[in-house]
Amino acid sequence: MDIRQAKQQIKNAMVAYFSKDEFGNYRLPTERQRPVFLLGAPGIGKTAIMEQIAQDLDVGFVSYSMTHHTRQSALGLPFIAKKAYDGVEYDVSEYTMSEIIAAVYDSMEATGKREGILFLDEINCVSETLTPAMLQFLQYKIFGRHRVPDGWIVVTAGNPPEYNRTAHDFDIATWDRLKRIDVEPDFAAWRDFAVETGVHPAVLTYLDIERDHFYRVETTVDGKSFVTARGWDDLSAMMKLYEERGIPVDELLIGQYVQNAEIAKRFSVYYDLFTKYRADYQIDRILAGEADGGVTERARAAEFDERVSLMGLVTDALGGRLRDAVLEERAVEFMHGRLAALRDALEGDDANALPPLREEAASLQARLATERKAGLLSDEKYVAYERTLALVDRALRCDAAGGGVPFSRVKELFAQQVDALDARIADTSSALDSAFRFVEDAFGGGQEMLLLVTDLSVNRYGMSFINDHGCERYFAHNEDLLFYERGSDLIDRINRLDLTEDE
Repeated sequence: MDIRQAKQQIKNAMVAYFSKDEFGNYRLPTERQRPVFLLGAPGIGKTAIMEQIAQDLDVGFVSYSMTHHTRQSALGLPFIAKKAYDGVEYDVSEYTMSEIIAAVYDSMEATGKREGILFLDEINCVSETLTPAMLQFLQYKIFGRHRVPDGWIVVTAGNPPEYNRTAHDFDIATWDRLKRIDVEPDFAAWRDFAVETGVHPAVLTYLDIERDHFYRVETTVDGKSFVTARGWDDLSAMMKLYEERGIPVDELLIGQYVQNAEIAKRFSVYYDLFTKYRADYQIDRILAGEADGGVTERARAAEFDERVSLMGLVTDALGGRLRDAVLEERAVEFMHGRLAALRDALEGDDANALPPLREEAASLQARLATERKAGLLSDEKYVAYERTLALVDRALRCDAAGGGVPFSRVKELFAQQVDALDARIADTSSALDSAFRFVEDAFGGGQEMLLLVTDLSVNRYGMSFINDHGCERYFAHNEDLLFYERGSDLIDRINRLDLTEDE
């Protein structure tokens, strides 16, 4: 299955494992909660989806790589304890708590979350001395004398032996204790994630055209040659930073992430062409509704590969605005909830809000640090916490004279935040409408409109914004387009493009 299907399968299993009966006990006993084992090639996003699942379910998350663990570090160190049996004292071997189990308890203490996911990566690379103990762990969730706390579910992962020299195959006794999920690289599944997270449009549009370059592992005379989903994702992040800093993105940089010389060269050539399109089309003017007739005419007359690049630029810029608007709106909702609780604790709008504001700032800072360290800090939470902290900081600075800050002043600052949000929503709605208008004027209801509507449909921020604030053109075109019939034709046309042809 692909990584998207795997995520849903794991999430379903987690929901089932967390189910309780009427007395608050888990419906499935710990020993019958088979650990999930994700088996797949490196760099396809196994660890990333586990972090996403933990954030979606709002549970704890602890991740460990098993490659460096010995029997002693996993099970704990032995020590001599004294115990009395039938009135006679004996020296008895005991074990300290496993580093892995201790990390789970540390997470529970830090986050307050009593349920969570313990993710053990590279589990098929453990040392031979640890293998017998792993059988007990997989069945009973025990390392040494210490058990994984109830409510914590074990998920494991590993690479097939052909990708990792230290990996070994399991015997039937081990497989029979695991819930096995085989994951294959799949561009379509990764693309939905990439659109939502804002992967660089040059990467997206290049892979739209060269889909077989998404994931490739080859053995050449010079050794292994490969490109993975992780490589494209990491390259995208670095490209954005380079562009912000004015540092050239060249083949030398690309080759550090795309470790296949031919693909790195072809993407480098494409990126140069892509940057030319970005300069020529001035996407900000398109989203502002100020594109001149010449830009529209050029788009209408462009070859199909140029149109794909142009639509990538439009959907990327539009997706960024939609994401920012949705995150700001949720941050204001979070802020409102915190301020409402603060108001309820005060006696009227004239009461001094300084003491509870300081407490709120300290609490949020601690929460931010804890959730970041535990891998539970989603983008939504990060923006909400930081925006609320910024508002509290502005309120605290109003105490210049040392006379305190009335809650009415806090309300004024919050009202300014709401006004700024309203302006952002209006600007984003206008940009959304302008994007549809431009595509209508340049391409009508053709394949380019399909690209726009499809990318908005798979982007949760895009759909959240449209569902909350509407977009008549989106709903009109969504009804008109036959996704499956026209989508297959689009894929066929994209796959026929050849970037090696001279421009």
